[in-house]
Amino acid sequence: MALYCGIDLHSNNHVIVVNNENDKAVFSKRIADDLSLYLEYFTPFKEQLVGAAVESTFNWYWLVDGLAANGFQMLLVNTAVVKQYEGLKYSGDFKDAFHLAHLKRLGILPKGYIYPKKHRAVRDMLRRRI
Repeated sequence: MALYCGIDLHSNNHVIVVNNENDKAVFSKRIADDLSLYLEYFTPFKEQLVGAAVESTFNWYWLVDGLAANGFQMLLVNTAVVKQYEGLKYSGDFKDAFHLAHLKRLGILPKGYIYPKKHRAVRDMLRRRI
């Protein structure tokens, strides 16, 4: 069975939700910024995981690089385009992560470009100066 992951990033912790093909969450957890924890929790899903959708916030480099180096398919989400349903009464980190996994499953996840490491410093500098 295929699995889809959404990750809601924060400065010192992240929320992970892994959904199955029926949009049922099979795993959800808030974890600290620690690659070894990600590998511990993701490894059991590795063969079934179609991809992990990560928000393109200020702190995604280490996570995307670390998981990709360990064989996981990573997708950077264009957060400016992702909109949850208008009028939702309740939202939160787990719902946000679930929504990213849901969009990945549907094949409509708006993706961003994962810059190669060697170009990131120049890109970051230009973004701050313009």
